Amino acid sequence: MADFGVLRQLLIVLAATISIVFVFHKLRLPAVVGFLLAGVIMGPNALRWIRAIEQVETLAEIGVVLLLFTIGLEFSLERILLIRRQVLWAGGLQVALTTLVVVLVSLPMGHSLEVGLFYGFLVSLSSTAIVLKIYDERGEMHAPQGRWAAAILLFQDLCIVPMMLLVPILGPSGMGSYLLVGWALVKALLLLGIIVLAARRLLPWVLSQVVLLRNRELFILFVIFVCLGTAWLTSQSGLSLALGAFIAGLVISESEFSHQIVAEILPLRDTFSGIFFISIGMLLDLRFLTQDFFTPLANFSLIVALKSAIVLLVLWLVLGSLRLGVVLALSLAQIGEFSFILARAGRDHGLVSAAGEQTFLAASILSMIATPFLIQAAHRLAFGLQAMTRAAPGWDSATSAEGSADAGTGHVIVVGYGLNGQNLSRVLREVGVPYRILEMDPELVRQAKEAGEPIAFGDGTRPEVLKNAGLEEARVLVVAISDPVATAHVVSQARRLRDDLYLIVRTRYVAEIDRLYRLGADQVIPEEFETSVEIFARVLQHYHIPRNVIGLQVDLIRKEHYGTLRGLHLQGKRLDELSQFLVGTTTDTCLILEDSPAVGKSLERLQLRTRTGAAVIAVVRRGQAIPNPAGDCLLASGDVLVLMGSHKALDEATRLLSQTGPLDAA
Repeated sequence: MADFGVLRQLLIVLAATISIVFVFHKLRLPAVVGFLLAGVIMGPNALRWIRAIEQVETLAEIGVVLLLFTIGLEFSLERILLIRRQVLWAGGLQVALTTLVVVLVSLPMGHSLEVGLFYGFLVSLSSTAIVLKIYDERGEMHAPQGRWAAAILLFQDLCIVPMMLLVPILGPSGMGSYLLVGWALVKALLLLGIIVLAARRLLPWVLSQVVLLRNRELFILFVIFVCLGTAWLTSQSGLSLALGAFIAGLVISESEFSHQIVAEILPLRDTFSGIFFISIGMLLDLRFLTQDFFTPLANFSLIVALKSAIVLLVLWLVLGSLRLGVVLALSLAQIGEFSFILARAGRDHGLVSAAGEQTFLAASILSMIATPFLIQAAHRLAFGLQAMTRAAPGWDSATSAEGSADAGTGHVIVVGYGLNGQNLSRVLREVGVPYRILEMDPELVRQAKEAGEPIAFGDGTRPEVLKNAGLEEARVLVVAISDPVATAHVVSQARRLRDDLYLIVRTRYVAEIDRLYRLGADQVIPEEFETSVEIFARVLQHYHIPRNVIGLQVDLIRKEHYGTLRGLHLQGKRLDELSQFLVGTTTDTCLILEDSPAVGKSLERLQLRTRTGAAVIAVVRRGQAIPNPAGDCLLASGDVLVLMGSHKALDEATRLLSQTGPLDAA
């Protein structure tokens, strides 16, 4: 009889995943914590619902392969190039300093240099899956901390290649040599080059052929084939399956069909990550933990303190921002998923004992469980520490851009120089309104200064920075950043400093609207609703609704703080009554073409009002308007008639004026 043991275990894992997501969603707790705890409870060392260690490790391997594939899909080679400075500087410093500090700590404890390096590798890696998922749920992926966290995590993920290759050399057996490691690195780079070349040349054509078949099942199967095939190729080259899956995601992300692929795979992403974290929890031996709980707890505290201090130092050196440093320090303080793969390889080569692996595993799981709570507390702690410091780091009035000194009074302060800030600055410059810009990205500040913009590096959440930007003399403050927490803090600080300052705030999220108004904003502009306003305005224009009526509806919605679009009801006419009103009199324009029967005829002879019910209220000729034209006004080719009437009358008048036959035949 067939053995369905694996199917039974998979069903148990899926049932646990569904239950945990449901319960933790109701409790508003991070699901990752539940996955890890569930794995510990139902694993072979607790309730023993799943007993076979080999099958648990297989589930972990499958889970991490699928997980890293979906993470790779969300990256792209172009995105890596855009953040290469953050990747190299912040990521490189973080990994190097963490490894160095761990080596220095481990040597006095009796460990060899090789073991110290190995532990440095383990500790230097953070969890891409946990951090990016939490940032995405909190709406901070496009905030500065989200961009810098993604850059550092990406560098860590790429570092797994040389780390895995160095493990055999660091082992007591001394398998391999540095020459072999160098050759393996060359092979890995060659393989990566071939994959990148295939991504840009071969894969788009193959994907397009698959898409032309219009078969969804075949499309998904081909994507999975690329994922598993790339993972297998990298494993044959001496690298890990997980790294191959990540590379496969990068490969597919370069395709023009990447968005559709993400849409197909995304519903399964949470399941994949759930399986992986549950399987990690299963590997923890509770009996070992009950015998010595103090050691894993001490290691957990040491790991969090060490990694937080190093990330804070790195971000202080690179950015000069205490607030971002604290937020990122607590966000990246956990152990990463790649560390488990590295730890398994280290155990096989004698770098870590079974007891040492369990101690590390327990401390790692504790760090992962603590991560959501550390991130939740990070902003509060960051603002508290920032308030305790008197100086305003990052602001240097001597290095502010030219033009800020002569801004005078009544200028605009623009916080954030992203797309919205750049567009606003360009318009202000064109119309001659003085302005100053605050931005946290050093590269953006450098580029803007070279372009002559009045910009300075500074954190708008700090009252000292706002004062140095001329808050006392400013007339308007515009907050155009993507960080919802920082946005609220800027509004609060600015309103506290100036009661009469006009505050305009841009936000991505509906839930922030009321809160920002309570904090003192004069205008809150939510991106998604402004898009919807533009859509319905253009739809109404297509139906010849007068612009003033459209403008009235837009003003009503904005005055109600977008209440209509959030399910509230505007006071006044009901929608059906308004619709009946809108189908009445309206206006439209009609161009007189060369072959129009109206050319050379007077308005009196045309008798448009008698024939169609539409009246001519103006004629535009060579850019000059003739309002209320007389009946003897002769029409010429190129004239634009401004018509007024019902929709039916306007359509009939346009048809008559555009026909090619004699007008009298109509």
